[in-house]
Amino acid sequence: MPREARAAGADAPDRPGSTAEPLPASDPVRVRIPLIGVDARLMRLELDETGKLEPPPPNLPALAGWYARGTPPGSAGTAVLTGHLDTPAGPAVFYRLGALTRGAGIEVERADGSTALFTVDAVEEYAKDRFPDEEVYGGSGGPELRLITCGGDWSGDTGYRANTVVYATLTGVT
Repeated sequence: MPREARAAGADAPDRPGSTAEPLPASDPVRVRIPLIGVDARLMRLELDETGKLEPPPPNLPALAGWYARGTPPGSAGTAVLTGHLDTPAGPAVFYRLGALTRGAGIEVERADGSTALFTVDAVEEYAKDRFPDEEVYGGSGGPELRLITCGGDWSGDTGYRANTVVYATLTGVT
């Protein structure tokens, strides 16, 4: 059942938890998702004046970003990566994010030379007006990753009406 169709207060996606020890902090520099053909550089992102995470610039559709004041991917806590679904020029970095399934792999290359390996636990779609901040940005305290992009129907007046969120946990390091 699509997440937005669940009753308020429904259980969070089933996340089994990390099977790897958290890594020391190190900035992420690249994300790879072999199943959907993503191999993208990462830029640092900040919050805007309203407290929302700014996306990467729309004129750089192949670039993804990470919340630089948050948890680096692989460290204990919830790390957040975001990227565009599309731009006026066509599909962007996270165009196929909604096609991921439980068990898919995500690789995050880090500035320290390590690569954090994540496994997808769930893929959910949330209506923008019912986006569950605590569920998405909160976590178990273990090393978790969220990938976020636009989703749902498009409205010429308001843009996309939903967000696609991928939940993943750290399962290895190389």
